[in-house]
Amino acid sequence: MEVDERRVDDAVLALLYMTLHDHCRAWKAHDWDALDRLHQRGMISDPVNKAKSVMFTQEGKAEAERLFWAMLGKAED
Repeated sequence: MEVDERRVDDAVLALLYMTLHDHCRAWKAHDWDALDRLHQRGMISDPVNKAKSVMFTQEGKAEAERLFWAMLGKAED
């Protein structure tokens, strides 16, 4: 079975949203390949720098929030 990198990237994007701070930054303690792909898709700033966090783009933040709630939100009873 092959790993679906797009699904991995979506999960990483959702988890980045969980560490959101300063309205647009997230801790970058995730797989470097996934972070690079998210940067290439225009979701986050370039992860290759000295900062311990990345910045969401407007599109990236909106998509991260959507994925976070879709993947990790509790269904209301």
